[in-house]
Amino acid sequence: MNTSGAYVAGIEAGGTKFVCAVGSGPDDIRAETRFPTTRPEETIGQALAFFREQVERYGPPAAIGIAAFGPLDPNPVSPTFGTITSTPKPGWRDADLAGPLRAAFGAPVAFDTDVNGAALGEWRWGAAQGLDNFVYLTIGTGVGGGGMVNGRLMHGLVHPEMGHIPLPHDRVADPYPGRCPFHGDCLEGMAAGPAVGERWGRPAYELPPDHPAWDLEAHYLALALQGLICTLSPERIILGGGVMEQPQLMPMVRQKVQSYLNGYVQSPAILERIDSYIVPPALGNRAGVLGAFALAHQAI
Repeated sequence: MNTSGAYVAGIEAGGTKFVCAVGSGPDDIRAETRFPTTRPEETIGQALAFFREQVERYGPPAAIGIAAFGPLDPNPVSPTFGTITSTPKPGWRDADLAGPLRAAFGAPVAFDTDVNGAALGEWRWGAAQGLDNFVYLTIGTGVGGGGMVNGRLMHGLVHPEMGHIPLPHDRVADPYPGRCPFHGDCLEGMAAGPAVGERWGRPAYELPPDHPAWDLEAHYLALALQGLICTLSPERIILGGGVMEQPQLMPMVRQKVQSYLNGYVQSPAILERIDSYIVPPALGNRAGVLGAFALAHQAI
């Protein structure tokens, strides 16, 4: 057994796929695997099998970080810590993610939302370095938000659910009712990738750059950012997720944010440097699993 060099284990537990890795940071990812999110028993079993192989190679991990889809319970003193809670994903309600990992490897386990994890990764290694207050929003299969206030990840009753904030909805201009099973036309219900595809009858990634879908998407995202800026006053906003991979979308969002704020927030970051205020994640599509690493480092 090779025990050279301390390492951590990380899981990006997404609603469609799990990414498991071991290492210590962006320049030290020693092994990685990914597989579809199926039933909890099968999916968690695959993660356990992968980490057992790594223990044979590297020895036990110093800690395990899990950045998961939610809603979930991130409170370490709660009896349901480490579980998925009121998710609409079939079979996953009340599924325990942290317990089996802790039992198998005896290491400290950190557990938080995938977006808070990605935010922590960006703070440690990426686009939020040096900041105490920022927001990370991911727009993909769902919409989630997290970040830091005064240097601490956002928590309270549970965790932020920025994807479920209500938005102004002009039903004449956009009669689409929204697809959130809980709230209909909340931000996720109107702007997540599946909502875009359902509204226009084609997957979002198939829509051309000049399609009217993107102006509407930018509109909803800018409305959400306007509210978050006025509520939390973040020093930077990071926009990730598959929908934001459309290159034409980021400039449209920035322009609409400036327009909707209408000069009210008198900060050069918004008035003069919007391109460096609303930014993509520096860690790219590795933000999730590196966020799990960052959570594990916090647990040590």
